[in-house]
Amino acid sequence: MTQTAADMVSAAKAQIREINVVEAKALLDGKAVFVDVREPPEWKDGTVPGALCIPRGVLEWRAESEEPLKDRSVRVVVYCKGGGRSALAAQTLQQLGFSNVSSLAGGFEAWAGNGKK
Repeated sequence: MTQTAADMVSAAKAQIREINVVEAKALLDGKAVFVDVREPPEWKDGTVPGALCIPRGVLEWRAESEEPLKDRSVRVVVYCKGGGRSALAAQTLQQLGFSNVSSLAGGFEAWAGNGKK
């Protein structure tokens, strides 16, 4: 059966935990590692303070080499522009053995819409 990208995102969201902006804000100040999986041109729109910027296309390779991600039990919050890529990225990190991963519901658009840009 052929799947669409939307189908894949829906399936990923069924297997991951999503958190909202209020929950994510509570994890700032070192309580979690934030990972921005958008592409470099998108970072000009801003990032969550202190976030690691790792494009989705290289996440599998970079996740293992980034110092803040060496401990696979660390709390990780993944985000993209709207929440689709981050859901897939969260699923991937879980498959790589990360045990405490969340995706930011609504992505950076939700974050910026709450005055956090």
